[in-house]
Amino acid sequence: MDTNVFNAYSQYYDLLYKDKNYFDETEYVNALIQEYCTETTHILELGCGTGIHAIELAKRGYTIHGIDISETMLKLAIEKQLQCDPEVSEKLSFQKSDIKTFESHQKFETIISLFHVISYMTTNEDLNQTFKTVKDHLKPNGVFIFDCWHGPGVLSDPPSERTKKFENEIVSIQRNSKPNHISENNTVDVNFDIFIKNKQSNESIVLHELHSMRYLFLDEVTTIANSNGLALTHAEEWLTKKALSQNSWNACYVCKLKK
Repeated sequence: MDTNVFNAYSQYYDLLYKDKNYFDETEYVNALIQEYCTETTHILELGCGTGIHAIELAKRGYTIHGIDISETMLKLAIEKQLQCDPEVSEKLSFQKSDIKTFESHQKFETIISLFHVISYMTTNEDLNQTFKTVKDHLKPNGVFIFDCWHGPGVLSDPPSERTKKFENEIVSIQRNSKPNHISENNTVDVNFDIFIKNKQSNESIVLHELHSMRYLFLDEVTTIANSNGLALTHAEEWLTKKALSQNSWNACYVCKLKK
């Protein structure tokens, strides 16, 4: 994964995803935590981005440590933290680290990885290293909750070229995406051309980015979890809670430490 992609992207990340319903997503994740690990007080978030999920979870009483590989993403997360009420802010901490190599003496009841961060792990080595991070930092009976691209859904409804436009009082953004499906690797290279115009100065810049994403199948997740001391406990369609099907693009998995 190219960290420079996210350092450039982070400047406009929250605007690009301003319509993303972080509140409902947090409610969904919170319900899974309460179902599968009710004793959760401390959460580790792998790939915390600009910190919105973490803040929403802290508002629900959890103490959460977020890690991300992008310094500029983390800068935005910390800026948000400083704007929170003190009782929320004190429950948050952020750290620059790679989710594949993160090390801490602390263990957590729940580890989460949201918004397809796991799909950025495009090789088996990347996935195994990430799942090892999870195993090494989960308490007994702890759970790992993550979402990713679901293989059958991607194959039945392949990604297509798209254009999205966004703006606020300062900038207007047009993002064109062009996917390249590499079926032998179960990956999709998403090429982004992002046109950004400062509405106050009329200055414009263009960002060109490549996001390589891997889609996963149920049996793959089961195998990777098992080989790293975890057991797949539950799988469902992200947010809808429906059973996974060939029409499901986004999967949610819950894994537990093997006893």
